[in-house]
Amino acid sequence: MPNVADHLIEQLDTQGVRRIYGIPGDSLNGLTDALRENGHMEWVHHRHEEAAAFAAAAEAEITGELAVCVGSCGPGNLHLINGLYDANRSRVPVLAIAAQIPTEEIGSNYFQETNPVEVFRGCSVYAEQVSDVKQMPRILRIAMREAIEKRGVAVLVISGDVALSEMERTATQRIAKTSPRVLPNEQELEQAAEILEESRKVTILAGAGVAGAHDEVIALADKLAAPIVHAMRGKDHIEYENPFDVGMTGLLGFASGAKAIAECDVLLMLGTDFPYQQFYPQDATIIQVDIRGEQIGRRTRVDVPLVGTVKDTAAALNALLPVQTHRKHLDNALEHYRKTRAKLDELATGSKPGAAIHPQYLARLIDQAADEDTIFTADVGSPVIWAARYLTMTGKRRVLGSFNHGSMANALCHALGAQAIDRKRQVIAFAGDGGLSMMLGELLTATQNKLPVKIVVFNNSSLNFVELEMKAAGFVTYATDLHNPDFGAVATAAGLKGYRVDDSAQLESTIRDFLAHDGPAVLDVVTDRQEMSMPPNIKLEQAKGFALYAIRTVLSGRGDELLDLAKTNWRQMF
Repeated sequence: MPNVADHLIEQLDTQGVRRIYGIPGDSLNGLTDALRENGHMEWVHHRHEEAAAFAAAAEAEITGELAVCVGSCGPGNLHLINGLYDANRSRVPVLAIAAQIPTEEIGSNYFQETNPVEVFRGCSVYAEQVSDVKQMPRILRIAMREAIEKRGVAVLVISGDVALSEMERTATQRIAKTSPRVLPNEQELEQAAEILEESRKVTILAGAGVAGAHDEVIALADKLAAPIVHAMRGKDHIEYENPFDVGMTGLLGFASGAKAIAECDVLLMLGTDFPYQQFYPQDATIIQVDIRGEQIGRRTRVDVPLVGTVKDTAAALNALLPVQTHRKHLDNALEHYRKTRAKLDELATGSKPGAAIHPQYLARLIDQAADEDTIFTADVGSPVIWAARYLTMTGKRRVLGSFNHGSMANALCHALGAQAIDRKRQVIAFAGDGGLSMMLGELLTATQNKLPVKIVVFNNSSLNFVELEMKAAGFVTYATDLHNPDFGAVATAAGLKGYRVDDSAQLESTIRDFLAHDGPAVLDVVTDRQEMSMPPNIKLEQAKGFALYAIRTVLSGRGDELLDLAKTNWRQMF
């Protein structure tokens, strides 16, 4: 007679799950044994459960299908929480199996006891405990349905003794994913169309919700003569083959995107939850389209809320609108983008012999050498800035990151999940030195599971973005130094192929060798610590902050740091 764990694995097999990410433990013995007996699914053995949750999130985002991670009781499943927060905030379907202590010991302050249902409530759309065999088939189906339909994390808590309990064989059922068409009503569409038709200065802000709606959004932009600004999560969905693209805004973006939004009369937000209020226009009329009505108006005042899928709503608006013949706003935005893009490209050049490498140059060379369908991942901090500004989208490439949760150390972990789906597809992680060292043990996950990920380390010996935030706020940088090893040598010791470059002249040829290596590899590049990622517009408060930083730095006896800062960034000023 099968047990609860057998049924769980059979149901996941029926669902099409082909791998489970995690670390084994005695409270998971029933599940790991059922997995061994099943033989259809791969156990991706990690060195830290947090990485397992990030990896599952990456798989779910790339495939759109349910991904699974597990953690043993107590500390084991608590380690999942950061990756699960990331998955839930990125709205990707993940099922987390959280083992629990023996049922009879619950409530006794037993060894490793926690209350996982309550712990995971804040980072999930569903969290329940299976306390009886009779619950199992239905609760499992509900958890899967919740994760798939709500596009979030479902947590199933199971004690090890319950997982080993016998149960009658029960038929499994695949949970079908639905793709509904949702449209605003006719009156709402007509109101929005009337406002859009009357404006000569419409700008579109596109986010992750434009996935699958590329052609409809481009057609709408053409009708409106509207430049398209994208958020980071919209980059791989709308940037490619887009004659209306004017780049990004926000902390990762650049001047042309910010200017197109600041100068519009109407801002049309499509599937975006762009968080930074200071980058929204002050006086424009705002129309927001989102499948989730509760998301509308969270970031800025919205004049016309439209609940609908972007693909269908954009097509419906397009059908109601005439062609806008006044295209000056669009032409000005595109011209400004061309100038901004040219300036950014000028920064992506090699350094003089003996000088640290410009991170822009590293990012540009990787972009040029990478495959047409590469999956990129990027650590939060300066690596994601260079990814945002220098990676070129093709319609087949993807960019993953902790763009909503903002966690350090996501790049390698996301890359492992992306690579596990297809070991032949190129996966490149843009890792910060702080991020990589935080999850350094996951290099062993790559070798053990034969995952040929390519990890590029932007090694500036600092928590670089934290330093930038300190400077902008007027603080002398402190406690941000990183005393790093040779990450290439560390990688070699861990069984990967390791490379290290500290001279621009060596970089291009080394990148070719690095990407051609048949297996996991690390490229450690010594980049300039003082390279500044300028925000789109320098605000008065930031200018005051930098001035205050300069004064405090000189007074603290670190004036040489200012000279290095000026020397490195002189080319950005003129």
